[in-house]
Amino acid sequence: MRYFFLLIITLLSTILFAQEKQFATGDNGKFIYYKVVDSQKVSRDIIVQRTKDFVTAQKKSIKIVSDTDSSVSAKGTLVIDKTVLVVGHPSGELNYNLVVEARNGKYRFWLTDFEFIPYQRNRYGNFVATTNIGTPLETKVDKLTAGQWKDIQATAYAKVEKLGESLKVFLASDAAVKLPVKPAGTISTKNW
Repeated sequence: MRYFFLLIITLLSTILFAQEKQFATGDNGKFIYYKVVDSQKVSRDIIVQRTKDFVTAQKKSIKIVSDTDSSVSAKGTLVIDKTVLVVGHPSGELNYNLVVEARNGKYRFWLTDFEFIPYQRNRYGNFVATTNIGTPLETKVDKLTAGQWKDIQATAYAKVEKLGESLKVFLASDAAVKLPVKPAGTISTKNW
């Protein structure tokens, strides 16, 4: 009887620990991190400007690809760390696309097109990318590397979730945003 209860407790703890957060799958079959945020206090123009400020504050890790009056598209990179006991080192980088679309009263953002590029230690002891071609994060791998790939996916989800939360906090902050001032129109007497 004691072994039966021990078996039940072991099975329940295994089931509870096995449930970790994972990416949702988008319409195109790729992993996506998608959020819709209600922001009644902030207008569309301020959200777009704050998104541009967030991207410029990230410096080298995110670059704006395109922007309109209601959306911003950017490409970015996150470094995935591998921690063994206390010491950690980068195991690779995660490339992604960020899209923020705003309306008056709400905005939405999503991160998608995740590609993992593994790192390897070079002869100088630095971790560098082994290739320039990334592996999509949603690809299925063989049984031999399945555990390591699951760890990479879990770490990637944690990093992306942290980036999404920092974006939401930045867009909700009350920092004064300077909207671009349109210069006064110059009048030309040559063309009429």
